[in-house]
Amino acid sequence: FEVANLSKVWALFDVYEADIPWVKVGNSVSFTVQSLPGEEFKGKITFIDPTINPNTRVATARLEIDNSKGKLKPDMFVTGIAQNPIKNQNEALIVPKSAVMWTGERSVIYIKHTSAAGISFMMREITLGAALGNGYIVEKGLEGGEEIATNGTFSIDAAAQLAGKPSMMNPEGAAATMGHNHGNMSAPKPAASPAKEITVGNSVKTALSPLFDDYFQLKEALVKDNFGNSKKYASTLLKKLNKINMSIFKGSAHDAWMQQSSALKKVLIAIEKEETIEGVRKHFIPLSNQFIQLAKTFNPLNSKLYILHCPMANNNIGADWISKSDEILNPYYGASMLTCGNVKEEIK
Repeated sequence: FEVANLSKVWALFDVYEADIPWVKVGNSVSFTVQSLPGEEFKGKITFIDPTINPNTRVATARLEIDNSKGKLKPDMFVTGIAQNPIKNQNEALIVPKSAVMWTGERSVIYIKHTSAAGISFMMREITLGAALGNGYIVEKGLEGGEEIATNGTFSIDAAAQLAGKPSMMNPEGAAATMGHNHGNMSAPKPAASPAKEITVGNSVKTALSPLFDDYFQLKEALVKDNFGNSKKYASTLLKKLNKINMSIFKGSAHDAWMQQSSALKKVLIAIEKEETIEGVRKHFIPLSNQFIQLAKTFNPLNSKLYILHCPMANNNIGADWISKSDEILNPYYGASMLTCGNVKEEIK
């Protein structure tokens, strides 16, 4: 037998590599227990592992907790928030994670402008610093006092694509081919608001639904660290994409599909050339961003979808993916960090 006194217990927290600079011995931590909803516990970090687990890329932070009432039991699952002041960062600009979009190499936000003509948004590339909970420190590209879009950035970006203006997947815009000038993207009128899905017929939904099937299969292959299947479903997805009849898209739906299908083909062709699963995962970032736009624009599945976020992917900048379930199964790390992530947004 191994006998232990449970009047005092340890709470062991996984600290992501990107968050290690902000977590110190002595930090106060408030945490909740999954099996005790509505209750909050507090403690201080007394020890942090001096090494990082090479497989999960986390270090363990330990709290010593008074458990005289016996509520806390070994192997319970807990989630905590550590508080630590930012030293020498009095002038730091911090933006919420929901405001930032990634292409895999670039981080962009949309700046809000208000004039007599109305509200407009302009895409701008920024350089991000460390992650802070639900936000990032901005090192370059944003000035104090500027207003940014903190939610709905995918909708704004989709409207920019429709207008042929600079967007996440097409930073140069399409002024030469679509007859638009570079510059601010005017806020759309209510009749064509990008925040609402474009009304399309059943033929469009029937054509796009199989694309999502292959996307989910590709995601599942990455979750299972299966390089062969990831290439297989990317190839199948590209073939199905090339067979879609453009004539089924009418009006604004046609313009939206022209922009989004072009970006999809570019990413899928890049995946075909990759020789490692790490390379496929790199391109899965912009592929997922594009599928999020497809889901929001056309809603082809007529069911709830979830946008999930991994804070460690994309060199600790973070990356999103789309899923039919809110269960966290991370395609960017697979078995090494399978449950790293959180639900960022729901698509009704």
